[in-house]
Amino acid sequence: MSRSGDECVVALCDQWFLNYGEPNWKAQAQSALEGINTYHDEVRKNFVSCLKWLHEYACSRTYGLGTKLPWDEKWLIESLSDSTIYMAYYTIAHFLQGNSFRANGHLLLNSAKMSKSEGNFLTLSEAIDKFSADGMRLCLADAGDSIEDANFVETMADAGILRLYTLIEWVKEIMANKSTLRSGALNGFNDLVFQSEINLKIRQTDENYKKMLFKEALKTGFFEMQTIRDKYRELSLDGMHKDLITQFIEVQALLISPICPHVAEHVWQLLGNTTSILKAKWPISSSIDEILIKKSEYLMETAHSFRVHLKTYLQGIKTKTNPNPPPVPKPNVINIWVAKTYPQWQSIVLTTLKRNFDKNGALPDNKTLSTEFAKIAELKKYMKRVMPFVQATRERVEETGVEDVIIKYTDDKDATEKMKECCPGAPFVLFSKKSGVNIEFVNPISQNGLFSKRITISDGDDYAKVVQRLVKDEKIIKKPESVELWRYEDPILGDCKLPHFNEPTKDKIKIPVSSTFKIDVDKKKVFIVSNGITVEIGTQVTYLVV
Repeated sequence: MSRSGDECVVALCDQWFLNYGEPNWKAQAQSALEGINTYHDEVRKNFVSCLKWLHEYACSRTYGLGTKLPWDEKWLIESLSDSTIYMAYYTIAHFLQGNSFRANGHLLLNSAKMSKSEGNFLTLSEAIDKFSADGMRLCLADAGDSIEDANFVETMADAGILRLYTLIEWVKEIMANKSTLRSGALNGFNDLVFQSEINLKIRQTDENYKKMLFKEALKTGFFEMQTIRDKYRELSLDGMHKDLITQFIEVQALLISPICPHVAEHVWQLLGNTTSILKAKWPISSSIDEILIKKSEYLMETAHSFRVHLKTYLQGIKTKTNPNPPPVPKPNVINIWVAKTYPQWQSIVLTTLKRNFDKNGALPDNKTLSTEFAKIAELKKYMKRVMPFVQATRERVEETGVEDVIIKYTDDKDATEKMKECCPGAPFVLFSKKSGVNIEFVNPISQNGLFSKRITISDGDDYAKVVQRLVKDEKIIKKPESVELWRYEDPILGDCKLPHFNEPTKDKIKIPVSSTFKIDVDKKKVFIVSNGITVEIGTQVTYLVV
């Protein structure tokens, strides 16, 4: 269109199009995407966004290089469309590649693109000669799991070799002095913490390997394993326990064996094993005392803060007239003050946050909360501290991750003997996950930044809880109460029809806010119950922000 509003014809010619917007094809593509492990939510969002806007695509031209159209050989398939041969290959790739289909981006070298002309280039054989096989593999695993280009940094490879060498030398030292280690019962606080932390790292590393997140597997299975060992060594004033240290070395060797097989094999043989580590079973995580680990973390953080205070104390008080005070004598008494309750202003903030959370199923945005707190007289002189405290509380709630906290007592009939062993001040905690059915929540309004999300619906969920789950990671949605949920009139064929882009609620019914959700796990169906009426909602729900 010209600036005057007239239609301008740039070219008038025949053209062949690929109809990517064909409803049945698109529905099949969306269905296939649901079963794909994209490893990152950002990748899935990009796929969903692409499927939404992709319609007709011009695929032919009359000049240049390319494959001739089989049904009209005077046309060539333009190069981008011609590359769909790779997509055809992917449909049979799992037969040819042993069921391993994973694509990755480019590999950077020292944060720069590899280029022979610029001299920034490293071949596999050169890398092995320079860093050894395991040193190179460790650095490649640490290069990155995200959708960004992986980055092979040579200084990291050097540091990795040093870490592996230090591990081997430490194992040699331990095995040479094993008789000097403590034996007997594992009953000390640090023993039990170390044992739980080893089991936690086994579980985390196993999950990371299953997700093919090698950087995370290296983090939990090597770097963090070394950290918990160092902490245990420093805190064991009466010496490290022989059985625990042996267990640690065995687990450490097994956890790094997929990444550094040669080092792992060497460590395995240092333990006195006569068979290869390749024949060993993968470690199984036993009981993990989460409360005990948190106690240890709390003590470490508190001790660190005490050391910082001590360092400040020993420097003396600096003044304008005396900028270099003499050293303060080393103290031999420490007074620790412990609060029984929160300060009044923090109690008011927490009470207000709880009231808002109970009312809306989620915390309002900080701007809304700031306006509400400004009206409370008791908080006026603390306003500079109120919002930082609110933000810290919000982050702590989000980190917790659980939606329901159920308090039970040890005299309940369903309490096990292990649960009955807990005492006041040391509760027993048991984590679990509700069964549920995945439902796709779609926002049909274009260019609003809201993507489709898959939400797990559990039996008994109410409307507010489902909305809370939906908006948890959507910073654009400021108020959960502004979200409306709509279901298809036809729960079976509703999401298979071509959507009405200008009428997002056409052929749909608004879900009442008083509704509760019921599920049939075996049939993977979700129902809503409102005013005594039960209705199936299908596999897709529309959400709008009004």
